[in-house]
Amino acid sequence: MKYPLLFLFASLLFSNPLQEAIDNAPSGSKIELGRGEYKGRIIIDKPLIIEGTKDKSAHIKGDGTNSVITITSSNVILKNLWISGSGDSHEGLDAAIAVKDVNNVLLESNKITDSLFGINFQKVSNSKIIDNFITSKPYNLGVRGDGIVFWYSHDNVIRANHLQKSRDMVAWYSSKNIYENNFAEQGRYSLHFMYANDNLVQNNIFERNSVGIFFMYSHGMIARNNTIKSSLGTFGLGLGLKDSSDFTIEDNSIIYNVRGVFLDQSPYRASVNIFRRNKILYNTNAIQFLGLREKSLFSENIFQGNMELISSDMPKNDTPYVEWSRNYWDDYEGFDADEDGIGDIPYKQYAYADKLWLYNENIKFFYGTAAMGLLNFLAKLAPFSEPELMATDNEPLMKALM
Repeated sequence: MKYPLLFLFASLLFSNPLQEAIDNAPSGSKIELGRGEYKGRIIIDKPLIIEGTKDKSAHIKGDGTNSVITITSSNVILKNLWISGSGDSHEGLDAAIAVKDVNNVLLESNKITDSLFGINFQKVSNSKIIDNFITSKPYNLGVRGDGIVFWYSHDNVIRANHLQKSRDMVAWYSSKNIYENNFAEQGRYSLHFMYANDNLVQNNIFERNSVGIFFMYSHGMIARNNTIKSSLGTFGLGLGLKDSSDFTIEDNSIIYNVRGVFLDQSPYRASVNIFRRNKILYNTNAIQFLGLREKSLFSENIFQGNMELISSDMPKNDTPYVEWSRNYWDDYEGFDADEDGIGDIPYKQYAYADKLWLYNENIKFFYGTAAMGLLNFLAKLAPFSEPELMATDNEPLMKALM
């Protein structure tokens, strides 16, 4: 069933020709939209395919209120559409595409602009969001809507999407989803999980956001082969875990952030979080800990070019709960007499005078200055207080295995 632009002009008797076409279309049929503008605020309540042109010149435009497209049926496909003009209500979750209580929905190769929220899934399963471009309304960062929102949504695939200048990509109470090959920039949280378990996050690129990936109150997650770089602002975080357990964090590149990795009470129960083969490079602070009570394992990671390697935000040093093995440390000063690639003496990292800036806001002003550098040098040369041991790696690597 084809509805080119001429259809729109021929259907002026109807208040919304596209909605009329949807209402009249047989279940399971295909509506093809040609170049032109179509009224939004449509509801799709039956299995349908709505497909525009490859150049996305079929423009479904909302009137600035509510969501532009609402899907209340399973087995719906939206493809090659330009969707814009949602409302601006955060309470109403005004979105370009709102989907609720369905499954088997495919949203592919759409362009979403001038919409508070991009795609909002509530209780949606076994669906796919693939190759969409999403940006929010031109508001300040904190009051933009989220690019992709999941709420109690499971077993979905989010692949190869580009989020630009939206707020967050966020998942609440959502499990067993796959996030892969996405690119997010100039937002707040590139990817944020709350009470979300057993999700896979792989091969994504997140840059110039406030936070790369943050996991909260979650367990059983895998994050691998992601690149997180140039996180912005004074917090500027690459990857963070709060009260999260049973994680595998591997083969990621975490580069040019204020904080590379931040662990807050993670793991929080009798379990282990594993960090291996990650490249943690050129961050202000490579790893920051807060309130550890269980074990984390760091193995075969590369620590290079970071201003600070390890710090703890607690007056009591909790880093003994962390186990380090076969990591590369660019400040290791040992030898490898037997040439097995492993240092002959353990690597040990201490906190000297630099620990002062962690607890004193006034001293933070001097962080990174020549004065603080001199203080650290003198403290290491002739310690005026007992330094704290932050990490011991009994088998440090002599070379970074890129």
